[in-house]
Amino acid sequence: MQWVAVRNDSRAGVLLGNRIGLANNVWTRLRGLLGHPPLTAGEGLLLDPCKAVHMFGMKQALDIAFLSGAGEVVALYPDLKPGQKSSFHRDARQALELPVGTLSQTDTQIGDHLTVETVERPA
Repeated sequence: MQWVAVRNDSRAGVLLGNRIGLANNVWTRLRGLLGHPPLTAGEGLLLDPCKAVHMFGMKQALDIAFLSGAGEVVALYPDLKPGQKSSFHRDARQALELPVGTLSQTDTQIGDHLTVETVERPA
């Protein structure tokens, strides 16, 4: 799996995570975070492409940000709980899954611009 870091350029480059897995094929997107231990600060998963998510089978809630192809935040789902699902977002290209509280701690808002950069595999 590839790893990325995500920063919010609209909030002075605040880091949303630097240990974010890139799920960019059918198998990694299908598995997502199912069976994964709860995310800790700095961790996450970037699903690409993705226009909607569900939390069926999940054991922990997540913060979700949907991004356009240009990196603009088009929708936010703070604290999406197990068993819930998002709406379908036609303008979305990616879904960023983060630990609960990350969106509020970084003051990430709809319309913000996020930058995704490849990083070395975390230890």
